[in-house]
Amino acid sequence: MLFQRTFRLFFVAAMLFGTLNAANAAEQSLGSKIKRVLEPDPSPTPSRKHRKHSSKKVSPTPTPTASAKRKKASPTPSPTPKSKSKLKKASPTPTPTESPSATETPSASLEQTPEPTRGKKAWPNVSLSPDQIADYDSYPTKVRQILDAGLALTKQNLGYTYGSADPKNGGMDCSGFIYYVLQQNGFPDVPRDSSQQYVWVRKTGDFNAVLSRNEDSFELGDLKPGDLLFWRGTYNVDRDPPITHTMIYLGREKRTNKRVMVGSSDGRTYDGKQRWGVSVFDFKMPPPPKSGDAKISPVFVGYGRIPGLSEN
Repeated sequence: MLFQRTFRLFFVAAMLFGTLNAANAAEQSLGSKIKRVLEPDPSPTPSRKHRKHSSKKVSPTPTPTASAKRKKASPTPSPTPKSKSKLKKASPTPTPTESPSATETPSASLEQTPEPTRGKKAWPNVSLSPDQIADYDSYPTKVRQILDAGLALTKQNLGYTYGSADPKNGGMDCSGFIYYVLQQNGFPDVPRDSSQQYVWVRKTGDFNAVLSRNEDSFELGDLKPGDLLFWRGTYNVDRDPPITHTMIYLGREKRTNKRVMVGSSDGRTYDGKQRWGVSVFDFKMPPPPKSGDAKISPVFVGYGRIPGLSEN
């Protein structure tokens, strides 16, 4: 009886031990399977390599970096040909400055005008030949020499250039014309400006003042070809004496029997038409002033012989 009980206990213990070993083995097998599932494979499978290779073919262009994206996000547009043309139209290039029309008031713009200004009322300069002037052949030799020199300048298309006394500048002013002609014909003492030319003539005592505005006044009875003519008030200037304009008297034109003169002007007339520059002009008395300011009202002052001019 005791043996049977001992055998049974031994058998039961053996069965329990075998059961425990089998359970441990099953637990270890299940743990290894779970570990294989949870842990990543250290080397990529062939299928992953295939997917990576196929992705390169689908998108071969590398992805732009962040800096490249920023450059593309705010590019500086270069103007197209159309936009350039629009910019030119929006800010047009200034047109060249037009030649200023001549006025009686001297200005820097006049000094830069090389040729006569042709405005709406401006006409070409005029020249006369000696046979178009009455009794020209009877003039004294020296007078004809001076007048010939002045008429020669009227053929050079010279403009009115304030401050110029040389035809090489393309123009001359009124006193510059007198200065050049007399200097070239033996009068080295002639002053440069009209006011001093007036003083130069007055000092010789051979001057005729004119108060009348009538062209038939007896005050013009002694007027001779070659005389210097003087005006004041042709433009506003502060000088003493206030002489502002001068010319040379030519005589009477055969065709019209009107008095004519030669010199440089910025708007006087010949045959009723305004001329700018070195030309022949009508000699006529100015109209009554329209302004109460005597400084800007042209007035003919008088005439006189060129100092030292010989009558023979």
